[in-house]
Amino acid sequence: MLNLVLPVLAIVFLSTGPHSGWTALLWILPLWLTVLIDLFSPDAWHGSPYQLPTWAYDSLLYVLAGLQIVAIVLLVLMANQLQWSSLPDVVTSVCNLFAVKILIGTNSAFCGIVLAHELIHRPQPHLQTLGRLLLSLVCYEHFATEHVRGHHRRVGTEHDPATARYGESYEAFWRRTVPAQFKSAWQMENRRLGQTSFKLDARLLHHRVLQGLLFELALLTIITFGFGLSALAAFLIQAIAAVRKLEAVNYIEHWGLMRSGRSVSATDSWDTESWFTLHTMVGLARHADHHRNASSPYQQLRRSQESPKLPYGYFAMVFFTVFMNQHFQLLLTRELRKQGLGPFRHSAS
Repeated sequence: MLNLVLPVLAIVFLSTGPHSGWTALLWILPLWLTVLIDLFSPDAWHGSPYQLPTWAYDSLLYVLAGLQIVAIVLLVLMANQLQWSSLPDVVTSVCNLFAVKILIGTNSAFCGIVLAHELIHRPQPHLQTLGRLLLSLVCYEHFATEHVRGHHRRVGTEHDPATARYGESYEAFWRRTVPAQFKSAWQMENRRLGQTSFKLDARLLHHRVLQGLLFELALLTIITFGFGLSALAAFLIQAIAAVRKLEAVNYIEHWGLMRSGRSVSATDSWDTESWFTLHTMVGLARHADHHRNASSPYQQLRRSQESPKLPYGYFAMVFFTVFMNQHFQLLLTRELRKQGLGPFRHSAS
């Protein structure tokens, strides 16, 4: 149930805004608290101790999806009320938008994209569609195609744009992965539809990446003409912030690891033992098992004995990735050297 804390916080912020300048900035403080909690979180050696029926775990997914959709609607409505007519109004509006970037962007990453990641792996078409909808709310729908059909097949190889290379900084990874993932998704859909080049024919109606682009364009148009430029700015700010955090997670999950065989093994993904991450991020803590059992529901993923372990949970590691990247690389290099993985595979004693 810890998954509900961040989206509820986001909804309370949006439903009571716009806020005065300093009040808006105070809403960011709980996010720093999550980083501190994650830094000192105890290890979770097992999954949930509660044996609940499947519908209970699935119900949580529907609740989180509903909260994320409500949050985006409230975001647009709140941003529509921002004023820019005087200097105090400008300062207040900028503070609110900064809080949107941090608080709502983080919620859209972890309640929106992380949840969408779980849904697009499910076999049920309606859950996959719901996952694509959530990704569209951050203008990243093509991730559904690239991640499932591209990343999971090529993870840990030089052909995977979502695998961060040893020594690669986050900013370099960001500049490389975003266009490369979109290009990969577009090309995969072209091949699926039998198109060697872009042609205007009936097959385009079934082009999933194009469908996502058109939906996102329609959404941006509705926000712009229905709620104004402030609402558009707020929506884009949260979307970019959410995608930045998604790619920070992608960066963390495979940094420096290269596959040694044709099949994916437990040593091709970083896991975290953080109890806090395990109970707040819908299965991402067990990422190695996810790559071996991609369609398994989040509550069934198990701890891997062989996978390399992150020193902290995802909240703390995203902080290090973005703000202390050299320290992040040092921490993971030590683990790679100790386990003889990545560039140290052949030098292991």
